[in-house]
Amino acid sequence: MQKLSNTEFLKSSEISLDEIRAEIKGSIGKEILFYEKIGSTNTLAEFLAEKGKAEGTVVLAETQTKGRGRHGRSWVSPPSVNIYMSIILRPEIEPKDATLLTIMAAVGCTHALRRASGLNATIKWPNDLIVSEKKIGGILTDVHIEKKKLKFAVIGIGLNINMDLAKLPSDIKDIATSLKIETGRIYSRKEILVEVLNEIDYWYSILKGMNRKKLLREWELLTSTLGRKIKIATVKETLIGLAESINGEGMLVLKLPSGERRIISGGEVTLLR
Repeated sequence: MQKLSNTEFLKSSEISLDEIRAEIKGSIGKEILFYEKIGSTNTLAEFLAEKGKAEGTVVLAETQTKGRGRHGRSWVSPPSVNIYMSIILRPEIEPKDATLLTIMAAVGCTHALRRASGLNATIKWPNDLIVSEKKIGGILTDVHIEKKKLKFAVIGIGLNINMDLAKLPSDIKDIATSLKIETGRIYSRKEILVEVLNEIDYWYSILKGMNRKKLLREWELLTSTLGRKIKIATVKETLIGLAESINGEGMLVLKLPSGERRIISGGEVTLLR
């Protein structure tokens, strides 16, 4: 694992970490640790957080060999085309509210992708970023609880930027996309990275300011899940119903055909037409 300090961030953009930091507006991203190759940005960020690394520290990688998605899945991480990073946060919130961190990050990423590309990026609850009904990014939030308090959280973010269709593994070609696939353009990953970090910093400040209503309203404006018939596979069961709303903790309110409403804390969502 080779760490590069204050060096070229991404070969294709020829931008240094100092130049990136200069465009960071808040505390998130003022310290960026860049690795040419790493196992998993989330795994390293968790280790660093345990050792006391400050809130807002970003672990950024050109490629991951063991990138992680939800439910133990791997995250395909080819070099030089996408963004793979993890952010250390130390929010003063209750563990039961941890889903709001994923909500917050999804809002920030969606605004950044829309601004950079003009595409109608949306959010599929709980953690997928969607363009043209295909996944363009995802968020993995790992929380560490100590003595019933949230000690720290690591928010992992993967965004498909300049990946070609031919580079997508065959098992996800029909369900994944990238900005380049959608528009035919090559994008500056540096510019998108800065947009993402600044947007997340803003929405994190909203969450820390206890204005969760504003955050949840924004999420509702950006989601493609609510009002849709969905199938959701949880650890215990698979349910089909109407995605009606999210509650104050960011959990999904599912209306079953019987009229019963269920509060869903997590699961794999499939949008049904």
